[in-house]
Amino acid sequence: MSPNLQAELGAALRTVLDEMSATATQLINVLDEEREALEAADAKALNRSGEAKQMLLRRLEQLDVERLHLSNTSTEAAQQTDSIWRDLLKSLAVCRDKNQRNGALVNQRLTQVRRALSVLTGSDSQVGTYGQNGAVRSAHRSVPLAQV
Repeated sequence: MSPNLQAELGAALRTVLDEMSATATQLINVLDEEREALEAADAKALNRSGEAKQMLLRRLEQLDVERLHLSNTSTEAAQQTDSIWRDLLKSLAVCRDKNQRNGALVNQRLTQVRRALSVLTGSDSQVGTYGQNGAVRSAHRSVPLAQV
């Protein structure tokens, strides 16, 4: 491979990795916004951050396809950008951790809502048995606290 072509491949790979890094930074910010929306129970902000998160994840996937193609085309360029790649992996690990924390918060809220519904309906959604027809039957309290 000619040195000029090698240099062009290296520059293209650096550009893709830089764009991936910028996108990962944006994703970190969106995940922080998502966390704030979850804590504030702001549905509109949560929808906005969810849409932004999906868009950024799609962009990262597209860029990764380009990165893989360029890396497979030129192993020398891949070796030259190894430190950029390692830094990007650290940023992506931060994204993963933030997303997992947000998911844990969603699960916590979901559990709270289910408990509240259980109290209001007088049924325990966590406990159930199978009836004769094979369907799950929930155990009901003798007197419901409220009806919906």
